[in-house]
Amino acid sequence: MATKLETYLETLQSTTTRQDLQTCVEGLRDVYDVQHVVYHAVNLAGSPYAALTYTQEWTDYYYQNSFHRVDPVVQGALRHFHPMDWKRLDWSTPASRQFYSEARDGGVGTQGLSIPIRGPNGQFALFTINQSESDDTWQHFVNDYVRDMLLIAHYVHQQVLSVENVAEKIPNSDLSPRERDALSMLGLGRNRAKIAEALEISEHTLRVYIDSARHKLGALNTTHAVALALTRGLIAM
Repeated sequence: MATKLETYLETLQSTTTRQDLQTCVEGLRDVYDVQHVVYHAVNLAGSPYAALTYTQEWTDYYYQNSFHRVDPVVQGALRHFHPMDWKRLDWSTPASRQFYSEARDGGVGTQGLSIPIRGPNGQFALFTINQSESDDTWQHFVNDYVRDMLLIAHYVHQQVLSVENVAEKIPNSDLSPRERDALSMLGLGRNRAKIAEALEISEHTLRVYIDSARHKLGALNTTHAVALALTRGLIAM
C-alpha cells in the first residue's frame, strides 16, 4: 500500500499549471489533516509566487500591514536553513505578540512548522504547515511527519520552478549506481547504519557517496538532494 508521501508526490508530479499547484497545496492539507499549507516564493525569477490555504482576507491584511517585518517565522527563515517549529521562535516582543493575536483572529493555527528553501539562482521560498493543537499532539505530528514535509517542501518548489518555466543551473547530475541507491534508501526513511549494512559498505564510505551525490545535484543538504533526484527522475520511491 502506498504511503501518504508516495501518493502525494505522485499527484504533485503531474501538475502542469498554477491551478494544479494550488489544488495540490489544498490536497496536502487534507492528506495530512492540517489546518493550513503555505508555499510562498519571495524571489522567483524576480517575482513573488504563492499557493496557500489562508483566507484572502487574512492574506491581504498581512501584506497591507507589512507583517513580514515583525513575523518571527519570516525573520527566522531569513537566518536559518533548517525546519523551524513556531513554538521555538522568539514571540516575546510586543509587535510579534500583537501579530500572533491578529493571526489567530485571521484563522491561522497556533502551531506551525516552516521550512526555508533556497535555490541556486537566488530563489528564496518558505513552505509552512499550520495547525491548532496542544503542544504534545503537535510534537507527535512533527516527529511522525517532519521528514515527509522536508521532501514535500523541496518537491513543491521544484514543481513550481517547472510550471513557471524558471531555469535552474543544473550541474552534472549523472549519479553512480551507489549514489542512486544511497539517495533512494534515504528517501525511504532508512537510517545511515541500515543503508551502509544493506550496501555492504562502511558508514564513512556511505557518507562519501551521499556528499558526492549532493555536490553533483547542486543540493543544499541531503534532503534537498533526495528531492532533486526524485524530481529529475534519477531515483524512484
